[in-house]
Amino acid sequence: MFIRMMRFRILLVAVALGWSAGCTTVPESGRSQLILISPAQEAQQGLAAFSQIKQDETISKDPAMNARVQRIGARIAESVGREVPNAQWEFVVFESEQINAFALPGGKVGVYTGLIKLVDSDDELAAVMGHEIAHVSSRHGAERISQGMLAGLGGVAVAVATDDSENKELYQLGYAGLATLGTLGYSRLQETEADEIGLRFAAGAGYDPRAAAEFWEKMKAAKSGSGQPLEWFSTHPSDDRRIANLKQLAPQYMALYEAAKARYE
Repeated sequence: MFIRMMRFRILLVAVALGWSAGCTTVPESGRSQLILISPAQEAQQGLAAFSQIKQDETISKDPAMNARVQRIGARIAESVGREVPNAQWEFVVFESEQINAFALPGGKVGVYTGLIKLVDSDDELAAVMGHEIAHVSSRHGAERISQGMLAGLGGVAVAVATDDSENKELYQLGYAGLATLGTLGYSRLQETEADEIGLRFAAGAGYDPRAAAEFWEKMKAAKSGSGQPLEWFSTHPSDDRRIANLKQLAPQYMALYEAAKARYE
């Protein structure tokens, strides 16, 4: 029993040290975040994953789509206004009817042709790409990896602490459920943060911030009939919450948008 308690305390100390050592801040929002891997490690993982995706999926050869995505992406990346460690920006269009885009550490951004066909303007496409670039600049990928590492340590600590308990499986199941809900909550927080920071980046690149809510109205309509999970059990905020938040934020970025737009005309 004594040895088990000592192991438990050591694990708790390790978790606490990892938390304190890995605390950083998202520059644009001021939010504290836990990151336990270096920018170089993060970028290496993103590069490897993106290279695999480019092998597994069909890269679009449409010159107009590629030029459009690269032009918008470059403008938004420039509007970040600060160095993003180890970011080598790359914007790739993939042939797929899915209405989606994604970003990986290291500045790797993929946009599917299905999404490009849905948007009615560069402003709407910029809202999506600004969101993805904000994920990279805010190091959300590294944060998720770090949260997984910490959750794993917590699971070991619970297993050690409850090893002699008749209800150890119940305790461990309970911890797993709470850890999952916590991870989903952080994911929704990151998505909302990327919406807000991405809106600023897009406006700073000369794209109308009001287009973000318009795009999500289209996304909501495109998903009509498919249903959405309860928000607590989703990685993303509900469409209605997202749209309302973007509509509320857009006016404060209009001056930034107008000034930036004048530079590109």
